[in-house]
Amino acid sequence: MTGFIILDKPAGITSFIGGAIVRRVTSEKKTGHTGTLDPMATGVLPVAVGNATRFIELLPSHDKGYRASFRPGITTDTLDITGTVLTTNDNIPDEETVKKAIAHFTGEIEQLPPMYSAIKKDGKRLYELARQGIEVEREKRIVTIYNCDFVSYENGEYTIDVKCSKGTYIRSLISDIGEMLGCGAVMTALRRTLSNGFSIDEAHTEDELKAAEDVSAFLIPVDKALEAYPSIRVSEAQAKRFRNGGELDSARLHTKLVPSLYRVYSPDDKFLGLGEFRENETNLFVKRVFVND
Repeated sequence: MTGFIILDKPAGITSFIGGAIVRRVTSEKKTGHTGTLDPMATGVLPVAVGNATRFIELLPSHDKGYRASFRPGITTDTLDITGTVLTTNDNIPDEETVKKAIAHFTGEIEQLPPMYSAIKKDGKRLYELARQGIEVEREKRIVTIYNCDFVSYENGEYTIDVKCSKGTYIRSLISDIGEMLGCGAVMTALRRTLSNGFSIDEAHTEDELKAAEDVSAFLIPVDKALEAYPSIRVSEAQAKRFRNGGELDSARLHTKLVPSLYRVYSPDDKFLGLGEFRENETNLFVKRVFVND
């Protein structure tokens, strides 16, 4: 069984356990998730099954989408509601002021990664140091917020929709909003709605996967997951050479190539893998051969 299953991860488990759920329901020995999702978060967790794990790093889209909720007037050490409360503030700005602060955070922004994150510092995860009460200096990074939109306000909590670049921490974004408001803010809920080109509409709960008569029906083929890349069809002789790791002369492909990854197909439309055409080169190189187990 080879392909991607999109798990609608429940709250309270790690992404590793999410991958284990898919491994159990598919009875496959080999699975791998495409990006860590906080234990408190729910939503899109793409899990590669079988030989699809070899293509995880080559998935074309790294933008993320989230629906998050936050409460102004409180800060914690983890930047979310699960942490130890550091400050409280009853002087909370009105709704219009909060909406303006939300809208302010678009475009390229500098963001300081939280201590409770999986980033490594001198070989140790930051969250491991944080649990020991150790805070270390972190470098700010540039991330892109494509949109940060107000959704609703209810019972003292705001809900926003965010689309952002890879590496963005929504907890940090909310903390920055709270800092702008002057009262602090803490994330109370997080649901990932988009990851690696997969949307929440394609996600399935653990119960849905367990109840399926044929769980393979939920598999997204590897080449479909890579469809953002252009495709090219080769001859049978070229297909044999490609399968064996041999580069192909671009002049014989009868297609004008530009520097990119390409989905390569045999004459009978079988997906062979990914080829790479590089700047100032004349051949299409093998990036990854697809093996369907």
